[in-house]
Amino acid sequence: MILLALMMIPLAAAALSTLSRRARSGSTITLIGALATLVFSAWAALDIIASSKHVLVAIPNWIALDAPGALILFLIAFVNATAALFSVGYMDFNRAGGVRRYYLNFNLFVFSMLIVPLIQKPNLVWIAVELTTLFSVLLVGFENTHEALEAAWKYVVLTLMGAAIALLGFLVLYWAARQTGIEHYTWSGLVAAAPHMSPVLLKAAFILILVGFGAKIGLVPLHTWLPDAHSQAPTPVCALLSGVETTAVLYVILRLLPVVYAAPTVHANMWVLIFGLISVGAAAFLLLQVRDYKRLFAFSTVEHMGIILAAVGLGGASAHSGAMLQIVGHAVTKSFCFYAAGSVLLLMGTRDIASVRGLIRKAPGAGAALLLGGLAIAGAPPFALFLSEFSILKAGLRQGEYLVTGLLVFFIAIAFFAIMNHVSRMVFGSGEAGNPERPDSLPMSCRITLIVAAVPVIVLGVYIPGALQKLITLAAATMGG
Repeated sequence: MILLALMMIPLAAAALSTLSRRARSGSTITLIGALATLVFSAWAALDIIASSKHVLVAIPNWIALDAPGALILFLIAFVNATAALFSVGYMDFNRAGGVRRYYLNFNLFVFSMLIVPLIQKPNLVWIAVELTTLFSVLLVGFENTHEALEAAWKYVVLTLMGAAIALLGFLVLYWAARQTGIEHYTWSGLVAAAPHMSPVLLKAAFILILVGFGAKIGLVPLHTWLPDAHSQAPTPVCALLSGVETTAVLYVILRLLPVVYAAPTVHANMWVLIFGLISVGAAAFLLLQVRDYKRLFAFSTVEHMGIILAAVGLGGASAHSGAMLQIVGHAVTKSFCFYAAGSVLLLMGTRDIASVRGLIRKAPGAGAALLLGGLAIAGAPPFALFLSEFSILKAGLRQGEYLVTGLLVFFIAIAFFAIMNHVSRMVFGSGEAGNPERPDSLPMSCRITLIVAAVPVIVLGVYIPGALQKLITLAAATMGG
């Protein structure tokens, strides 16, 4: 019942926010639905940790949840709750119009993400991923400016091209599975049938899915839509796109790892390692020359998706645990970064890095939030991303992967310098800080969001709750390799 309720809550919120006669009631309905989703997702995660098989089943072979799915589900629910809270004040302040349309698409977008870890049929998961594109593109172009519409079209074209490639991969995977006489075409059924699958078909399917969904994740060279879309979308949508949508799609690739590991000739580690290193390296150098602070955090997403894939490519329990912690750290930190960036945009009215100076003096709250977000997402201690990246690098050294580890250290260092160079100039730099519209006059819901979203960013660097640590360990164990 919990899993079915999780699927129904955002659908009900979408319907009620649209049918309500009062346009502003959509924010209240969406926030209540988001909080309910967070409670149910935490409940489901605790049930999975406590159960002997670490699986929660609603409809056998159709709707179920295991440890990695529960981790992704909880992250989606948390970012959804903070994004819904930020939206309350953001939509009032922004006055872009179309409030009903915004909350309709917002809730449908959340629904499409929630069902990705819940559905057990791989081909239906592909449909769920494409639903995330359909509903999120309407939010990317919400403000109806030339730049927003251009970003939305680029998003559609590139990700749908990737979708076609991924669909071919899933069809090849189904072909390989049917040759083994698979009983249930589910994630667990694929793992059981994997040793009997054709290595050639399995390799072809995995590469096609990796490339196709790589466009959705933002892997280089298929990343070009991501900085445009994430810089033009409303701030709460940016938090969802960068914080959890990319992770939800990455989750699908991670579900394939136990399948392809059963066929050593597929060399899945090599493929994800190559894509990961290319993405980290390209993003690190692109961060140096970025001029829009929302694009800065968007390119950082490309970097972190690459780090996660590189960690997966290294293999081993330690690297996989580091990858899972990186997923958690990135979701909570990147969403906070976009709330901080959105607050600066509301106050200063510009996304141009060069036009924002001395923020800590003109708008101390927004400046402090931006500095905290910059330090955390760059991987400075004592934040969670420092711990996860340190674990990944340590795992690489233990396995004797000195070249890979050295490249990761080099790229991460460049990204750290680039992010902190831009952020420090915005926060502490001398000169005029643009033309502030209303410094220190952020809507109350936006201020509360910054405080709430900052809590896990700060706490997870020094203390990881036992339940979350157990969930990370269980999720890492299911990846195999």
